[in-house]
Amino acid sequence: MEILEKINAADLQNKLSDGTYVLFFTADWCPDCRFIKPAMPQIEEEYKDYTFIQVDRDENIKLCQELGIMGIPSFLVYRDGKESARLVNKDRKTKEEVEHFLNQAV
Repeated sequence: MEILEKINAADLQNKLSDGTYVLFFTADWCPDCRFIKPAMPQIEEEYKDYTFIQVDRDENIKLCQELGIMGIPSFLVYRDGKESARLVNKDRKTKEEVEHFLNQAV
């Protein structure tokens, strides 16, 4: 999984302009993020049509504010530069919940 460097919303838009992406918003200190992280390689393997990008909330706090990411772990799906789905809240997420979200995002 690619780890996103510090970036602003405009540059992110350019980066995601072609293709289908899942942004995984997380932070090292977040217990709910640590809960889902071990399942992420399996999720990536199951959803090969997506490019997964991990976004450190603390490194990209301004970006999170611009995108309305108020809780982590959270997930955004982008298709050809446009947001097409979001799973954004402060709740712990299971592998099954993330898979259900990605199935609905298709």
